[in-house]
Amino acid sequence: MTIQQLEYIVALERYGHFLQAAEACGITQPTLSATIAKLEEELDTQIFDRSKHPITPTEAGLAVIEQAKTILQDVETMKELVLSEREKESGEVHLGVIPTISPYILPSFIKQIQTNYPSINLHITEAVPDAMIQALIKSEIDMAIMSPTDTAPDILEVPLYIEHFVAYVSPNDKLARQKELHQKDFPTSKIWLLNESLCMTEQLKNIMKIASDYSSLYRAGTVDTLIRIVEENGGYALIPELHMGLLRDYQRHNVRHIVTPNLKREVCLFVRKDFVKEKLLNIIVNSICRVIPEPMLMHNLKERYIRL
Repeated sequence: MTIQQLEYIVALERYGHFLQAAEACGITQPTLSATIAKLEEELDTQIFDRSKHPITPTEAGLAVIEQAKTILQDVETMKELVLSEREKESGEVHLGVIPTISPYILPSFIKQIQTNYPSINLHITEAVPDAMIQALIKSEIDMAIMSPTDTAPDILEVPLYIEHFVAYVSPNDKLARQKELHQKDFPTSKIWLLNESLCMTEQLKNIMKIASDYSSLYRAGTVDTLIRIVEENGGYALIPELHMGLLRDYQRHNVRHIVTPNLKREVCLFVRKDFVKEKLLNIIVNSICRVIPEPMLMHNLKERYIRL
């Protein structure tokens, strides 16, 4: 039994004529007739007396049609509730963010939400990508901010921005004498990188593979740790571009831009496809857009309204 079948029997009861009912439903007469006949077969009862003109319901059919009207009204009520939820600018949002993104987004993002949308109750969790995907699948969170990764088919991916990586170089390292760097300049020792689980791009993973002298020593969990290691032990680290805003003046002198390859990562918002609060989703995306420098944002993201 389907909602469509219930709509068809209500229409036929209203018009008393197969052709008129079919036209009202936007289908052909044979389709309407076959669909109603299938419902009668499923219920093992005759809903309409086809020998009469106009066609009228049987006694049992009247009871079925009245129940169908009640169900259809409930369906309309449910649609209105969902529409109301879609347009809400209040409620709870459970958001996950990976550690290599959270320091650059969360402080200003939280302020944006609390200032402009005080009726939104944010619950923010920091976790690695694999844990975040599992939390999305289990409905423990509604959305997650991280780089693209393998996800379940019921998760929607919204591209947010592209971020480049730069090199943080010890002043005592020979790389410090260069104004910009190429991958051919990278030594395979004294390179300090983030833990592979923390949303590494394929480009960075390739660099890790050739840095065999490094990889067995230490893999940092935060960018701040990487920087402190470089300052104490020499060498260099690859850090996200947005981290430059958190550096002290003397530290900015240790940053070198990487010319080739153009190391970068894409950052996306992942959301469950059954998340119906469309307005809230767009508020979250727009609030992130206000935090990220405009040149880094995906093209036309600010003008785009995301539909669920």
